[in-house]
Amino acid sequence: MAGKVKWVTDIEKSVLINNFEKRGWVQVTENEDWNFYWMSVQTIRNVFSVETGYRLSDDQIVNHFPNHYELTRKDLMVKNIKRYRKELEKEGSPLAEKDENGKYLYLDFVPVTYMLPADYNLFVEEFRKSPSSTWIMKPCGKAQGKGIFLINKLSQIKKWSRDSKTSSFVSQSTKEAYVISLYINNPLLIGGRKFDLRLYVLVSTYRPLRCYMYKLGFCRFCTVKYTPSTSELDNMFVHLTNVAIQKHGEDYNHIHGGKWTVNNLRLYLESTRGKEVTSKLFDEIHWIIVQSLKAVAVSSSSARGEGREPGAESEAESTKPPVMNNDKHCFECYGYDIIIDDKLKPWLIEVNASPSLTSSTANDRILKYNLINDTLNIAVPNGEIPDCKWNKSPPKEVLGNYEILYDEELAQGDGADRELRSRPGQSLGPKGGRSRDSGRTVLTTWK
Repeated sequence: MAGKVKWVTDIEKSVLINNFEKRGWVQVTENEDWNFYWMSVQTIRNVFSVETGYRLSDDQIVNHFPNHYELTRKDLMVKNIKRYRKELEKEGSPLAEKDENGKYLYLDFVPVTYMLPADYNLFVEEFRKSPSSTWIMKPCGKAQGKGIFLINKLSQIKKWSRDSKTSSFVSQSTKEAYVISLYINNPLLIGGRKFDLRLYVLVSTYRPLRCYMYKLGFCRFCTVKYTPSTSELDNMFVHLTNVAIQKHGEDYNHIHGGKWTVNNLRLYLESTRGKEVTSKLFDEIHWIIVQSLKAVAVSSSSARGEGREPGAESEAESTKPPVMNNDKHCFECYGYDIIIDDKLKPWLIEVNASPSLTSSTANDRILKYNLINDTLNIAVPNGEIPDCKWNKSPPKEVLGNYEILYDEELAQGDGADRELRSRPGQSLGPKGGRSRDSGRTVLTTWK
């Protein structure tokens, strides 16, 4: 080894710094030569900006892709998934198959969503089809539950954003962009409380796509029992699972932090709903994550290759840049937020580029320390000075609590079917291997 890794971070979290120090890495400032920079999303914008950016050398790596926001901004995530579905449909892919009501059989995993103010008229049209429904409004660029509210009347949006005497919104430039989504008002409840799942997913490269799922995710519970009653629409302790909100509740438990491990959830569901449906649920969650990543991994002109020979893209496609800039200096650990409804259908709510590294409990601290440790073992092999030209395919022994979720190279090789069939419940696509009827074909791999 030529020397020790020189690290920088602008996020002062002990779970990061302890991991760097444990490896004997050397702290430097951002103005010195560095090899590893764990940075905020604001800093990554400057590093890759046309005006202020600079060229990274082969021994430098960073923890965000340049335009990660294509996946991690609420509006862009939905836009890219919608585009991906349309492209698959255009190609006649079996993944884009719809049922008799026009719903996607395999790709219906984000709640109906519109951008405001841009899609206001479309939203109104949809709202009037089921005027008793509840919708949730979220600012596109904020996190931790900030600025979120629920509505069940059009007048509430008018009050929020426009002069009631006119039919047009105030200009886009003067109003923050929001997304408005159909609220999942039938969430799966445990102990009468709503919860969501926080799952960690590491992407080492988008082309070829290679991603890992962290086995130690957790559930985040609300502190107040759930009710769909309209009288409680303003009570965020009932509706929002964000720890940043729940920790201010009277019933917040500082010992377990309102959290439950994914393993506990799995055991609970196996005992109350059965093993088969529980396996199917987790397979569908994995399916959702892979498809959301594929939605940004491919060209914006095509959902490239779902059933096409590897490399067989048209000339027009190959000239179109992919959505995500797959910079070789980058990796990223995302925080996926999933809600499960009472029919055990999982919904993708959002993807976080900077999942919280703050520890709310002792167990939380251990989990996040191990998360960073395992992430570094994959991103910086052997803790040595990085070489961003390496093939980003580490041996299984170093994965720790990560497991390979999808490897595009493997999926395109001859052994793809065997590999996927060897994983219980994942050989037949997102529906856990159950064909809808005997006359129809089922998807045979995740490709």
